[in-house]
Amino acid sequence: MQTLLFLILFPILVACLLLFVKQTTLRYAVVALSALAIGGASIYLLMQYAFEGAVYFAAPSEAASLVMVAIEMGLALFIVYMGAKFRNYLAIVLAVVQAALVVYLEISFPENLHAVNNLFIDQFSIIMALIVGLIGSLIAVYAVRYMETYHHHHPEVRDRQKMFFFVTFIFLAAMFGLVFSNNLMWLFFFWEITTITSFLLIGYSETEEATKNAFLALVMNLLGGVAFVIALIFLAATEPTSGGIDLARVLTSGDAAVILIPAVLIGFAGITKAALMPFSSWLLGAMVAPTPVSALLHSSTMVKAGVYILVRFSPVFAGTFAGFSVGLVGGVTFVVASAIAISQSDAKSVLAYSTIANLGLIAACAGVGTYMLVWAAILLIIFHAVAKSLLFLGTGVIEHRTGSRNIEDMEGLIVRMPKMAVMMFIGIAGMFLAPFGMLISKWAAIEAFVQVPFGLVFIAILAYGSAVTVFFWAKWMGKLVTVTRSQEKVEKGFFEESWAPLYIITGLVIAAVLLFPVISSTLIEPY
Repeated sequence: MQTLLFLILFPILVACLLLFVKQTTLRYAVVALSALAIGGASIYLLMQYAFEGAVYFAAPSEAASLVMVAIEMGLALFIVYMGAKFRNYLAIVLAVVQAALVVYLEISFPENLHAVNNLFIDQFSIIMALIVGLIGSLIAVYAVRYMETYHHHHPEVRDRQKMFFFVTFIFLAAMFGLVFSNNLMWLFFFWEITTITSFLLIGYSETEEATKNAFLALVMNLLGGVAFVIALIFLAATEPTSGGIDLARVLTSGDAAVILIPAVLIGFAGITKAALMPFSSWLLGAMVAPTPVSALLHSSTMVKAGVYILVRFSPVFAGTFAGFSVGLVGGVTFVVASAIAISQSDAKSVLAYSTIANLGLIAACAGVGTYMLVWAAILLIIFHAVAKSLLFLGTGVIEHRTGSRNIEDMEGLIVRMPKMAVMMFIGIAGMFLAPFGMLISKWAAIEAFVQVPFGLVFIAILAYGSAVTVFFWAKWMGKLVTVTRSQEKVEKGFFEESWAPLYIITGLVIAAVLLFPVISSTLIEPY
């Protein structure tokens, strides 16, 4: 249990320390050493529990639960204040409703708000912890020098780097807490922390557009939060048959007919956080944030929390109309977002629509919920995280050195920035070419869909959507290696410290391919 608590609490300590660090060199040292500790602890967690199955821990709950409720009320007041300041009254209403529901839950069912074990670890939690601990912390390291350069190029933006890195590490702590929580009240608490941190990071530049898009993300995720609390109230009220707020009991020993109602509500929360259609606009709006924020939201935090909860509840969804509906929402999202991506020339827009599309595919697998489809969903989560983080960070480097993130302007990048072009090539290949895992995962999903009712509908969706993705990935790949004239090299000048995370993530993409047989056969255990 010590490793789990370390991964939850250590980033909070680092976040508080970074509030007092102003010098970039010292900030880099703190962030890099912290990333090393978090990454090392994540790997140690793998070594500890990879072959143990699900392990549960009865962590102290009374004091922790009181602190969490107090923080939730404080966050509600913060949202009310920000909503009043920027005249976003819908955010105020949703925050008040959610806080009122939490208070009602605490007052009405105090005896049913206790889980037998508050924390747990299983193979899926380990995978998520590795994604957060390795990818998330590397993005934080990359962000140190990037944010320094960002303010050099955007002097009109108020320098709030201390707040930026504080929120970033709180984000990582919340993600660890979310994937380790067996107590659904705790899971909801960390869920809401990710909502607030994403709001703060998206609105970092404080421009009118950034503020508008930050509130859009906040409102949509508050909608999901309200649904989540209603689900908790239902579970607490039906505790003898539903299993209450103990996630393990809910998924294994609860009455299936009773569990389905809160599962649908929590599934709705997952759909909003995963930015599936019609809630995808908040993730597209998040592109106004600095590149490290985009990389965090798309690869290791936030949207991954959405698909995490959908995959967790896949045993409940399996074989139900509700599950089929979730799958259909995911499938339609996959096709539509992939088709829209073809028309985009801005690299971050292409990556955003691609993320939405792949989250849709993961949701489709989780919604239908058979063993093999959940296996494919988890595999998609892994390979999407490593490849997409590399592509976002690479796009940030390219924009910094060339002044553009338009794919058309990346023509001949193999000459101008050969190292970066090779890394981008590997990242793009990871999204749609063999032997990279995204392609293998889609093949596994097609094979699994054959065996379910109405599976041909999903196979058609997957086949068409996958064919469409070839267009924009192949176009981008072609632009990188096309050379039509003599071009000057511009690779030098970007901070060496920011190259290290790119090298490591590139290595992770390749390692994921080489270790695919081990990952798929030993680490992925759907349920």
